[in-house]
Amino acid sequence: MLYVHEPVRKMQKFGDKRAAESSMCDDKSESSAIVLNKEDVIGARKACMGSNVSVSYSSEPLMMLRGRGSWLYDETGRRYLDCVNNVAHVGHCHPKVAAASCEQLGLLNTNSRYLHPKRVSYAQRLLATFPPHLGLDTVFMVCSGSEAHDILVLGGAYHGHTSALIELSPYKAPAPDVYRGPVRRDHPRPGPAYADLLADVIRDEVTAKGRKLAAFFAESIPGCAGQLVPPEGYLRAAFEHARAAGAVCIADEVQTGFGRMGSAFWAFDAQGAAPDVVTLGKPIGNGYPMAAVVTRRDIAQAFANGMEYFNTFGGSTAACAVGVAVLDVIAADGLQANAADVGVYVLARLRTLQEKHQLIGDVRGMGLFVGVELVTDRDRRAPAPEQAAAVALACRRRGVLVSTDGRHHNVLKIKPPLCFSRDPLSTLPEWSTSMCT
Repeated sequence: MLYVHEPVRKMQKFGDKRAAESSMCDDKSESSAIVLNKEDVIGARKACMGSNVSVSYSSEPLMMLRGRGSWLYDETGRRYLDCVNNVAHVGHCHPKVAAASCEQLGLLNTNSRYLHPKRVSYAQRLLATFPPHLGLDTVFMVCSGSEAHDILVLGGAYHGHTSALIELSPYKAPAPDVYRGPVRRDHPRPGPAYADLLADVIRDEVTAKGRKLAAFFAESIPGCAGQLVPPEGYLRAAFEHARAAGAVCIADEVQTGFGRMGSAFWAFDAQGAAPDVVTLGKPIGNGYPMAAVVTRRDIAQAFANGMEYFNTFGGSTAACAVGVAVLDVIAADGLQANAADVGVYVLARLRTLQEKHQLIGDVRGMGLFVGVELVTDRDRRAPAPEQAAAVALACRRRGVLVSTDGRHHNVLKIKPPLCFSRDPLSTLPEWSTSMCT
């Protein structure tokens, strides 16, 4: 049997005794004096966890023991600026969110089969964040963004499909990538042009074959594809084409929602799109495992066919307490406005760097959802995945955490907590210049 080593037990004891105090400390807190053997932790992880469980910066993994706002702290007390964690939406260990969780866990945490005022209060608060004209008036509470999508996919089976596990259609239109896609920024109307490409796929692969389109899933802003901000008019027109073919239109806001866009609370709304269903996850609980599906009553009723919906943890009383606290903090701390302000600043600074460094092919984003695409040749737009990985590692060594994404793994993604400020970015040209030359 493998036992936890002594240094780790010391960490646990410290956490038990001084948890509340340490969460309020600055980077000079006592946690910086704790010495932990990271190599022992690495060895224990390899021995008792699956080898395919991913780890960031695998060649130089980090061991984080504390977080506060936009900062993470390792076992030595060194702090790192977190530019990539869109789960800690209102900031790591926000005291109001932590207090709401602790208070409810100390009273009751149980499932949605029992009545509780906090559950309906949260549902009402969440629904109030959506544009009234969409008629989104019903919530299903779940545990994760993936589970939110599973409900929709499996739900189709209850409503007349022949398979209990339905695969999403493999027919895909080109992503609305105006940098390297088939329609570029110099097109007079790139948004409608990309939507027309989707209409072509629907016509050729669905309508022409006598099929009907069940649903159209779309990330409001594709994240894993490389932080692709769709051109104006795309998502609205894409939903119109899909709906004309009989589809229910589903906006995936798992990464982009809750004020991150700055100009709107939801990314689909920033684009003037009208979804029938919206899936939520990641930032909804600031790290607490929760998610939701929001839709209209008529669509929700289609699932009420005799098979009940139940989720052991989705919509638990503690989750709802956390959800209310997150909404409260977003409003009280002005985080949507902060995302708009700091987002404009970040994009401007990055575009200044782009003018100086040929490695930076494209800078794009909305609010605090930003992508920096690296290329070895601007004219050919040749992806630079190795350089992107090197930049991310160099940032990590300088105490700044970013990550890579995109089809070619050459896009640096920046999606920090919404409490992110301008101050830590004052050295952006300094450390970026040393990496991009």
